[in-house]
Amino acid sequence: MEDITKSYGTLLVLGGISLVVERDTILAVMGPSACGKTTLLSLLAGLQTPDAGEICGLSGKSISYVFQEPRLLDWLTAEENIALVLEDLFPPAEVCRRVEEQLEGMGLLAYRRFYPRRLSGGQRQRVAIARALAYPSRLLLMDEPFKSLDLGLKLDLIARFLASWQAAPRTVVCVTHEVKEALLLADKVVVLTRKPAVVKAVYPVPVPREERRADTLALLALEREITAALLREEEREEPSPLPA
Repeated sequence: MEDITKSYGTLLVLGGISLVVERDTILAVMGPSACGKTTLLSLLAGLQTPDAGEICGLSGKSISYVFQEPRLLDWLTAEENIALVLEDLFPPAEVCRRVEEQLEGMGLLAYRRFYPRRLSGGQRQRVAIARALAYPSRLLLMDEPFKSLDLGLKLDLIARFLASWQAAPRTVVCVTHEVKEALLLADKVVVLTRKPAVVKAVYPVPVPREERRADTLALLALEREITAALLREEEREEPSPLPA
């Protein structure tokens, strides 16, 4: 991303984002509320276009997206929701293999024939993540995928996601409000400023994934540093929109 800007009417949301995401790594994006993190994902997904700047390296690459809400089809079972994105790409036997692999990885085999209304919120989100992982994308975008989950379920789901990602790596950009979540997931954590957002700081995560725990001392020190940077941005006054 090279000097990306994006406005909504007179409101400048992204003020010149320049950022490199390395292939097959996980990048966590953080920043104050409403600073443009979801807008950034929408630009990467091609759902919106920047006002200026350039996004390079996505030509011809498939993309999958995990939204804040599961966005499952109510009239399809868990396995059918996952199979839906695969049926035009693979023969039936391969579709079944991929669906079963992701259901097992997310601990959902026993719920494969349940409709979304019979699943808990955490289970529905697991189906949404399984669907995104089953699709053979090169770029996976995630917008607060573990939002509103209790700590135990969140840690379990993060572990399941990483196991699947390590088996078949792809480039991931994940927006989150939780510093601990970002440090467990990511190779690097990017902190954005308030609107108009630019990159405030980039924090490489120095601890190997297999050694990361919620109470790892090196992660706790980095968590304090990132939290302090986020709090300073939350306290900074936003500029007013330009007059129409």
